[in-house]
Amino acid sequence: MTKEHMSEDVTKIEGEKIGIVSHIFGQIGVAVIDLEGILKVGDKIRFVGATTDFEQEVNSIQIDKEPVNEAGKGKSIGMKVSEKVRVGDEVYKL
Repeated sequence: MTKEHMSEDVTKIEGEKIGIVSHIFGQIGVAVIDLEGILKVGDKIRFVGATTDFEQEVNSIQIDKEPVNEAGKGKSIGMKVSEKVRVGDEVYKL
């Protein structure tokens, strides 16, 4: 494999990494995300992992089961996800 071909195989992820999935409530389709940046209702995000890669709009955010419009770095938030995510998946704001 040439260097040129190898560089084409590397996928660059657009957007800003804003968190990582730390827990999943699969039965209700909710992911807990440990935030490294600010996330707001209405933001478009992308989940990326070994077998995960999809985009969705943030429709709601909860902290300690209470709805909020935004959350910042250092917070753990819960949100509904449209597809299956896994612990360790990275979250990017687009």
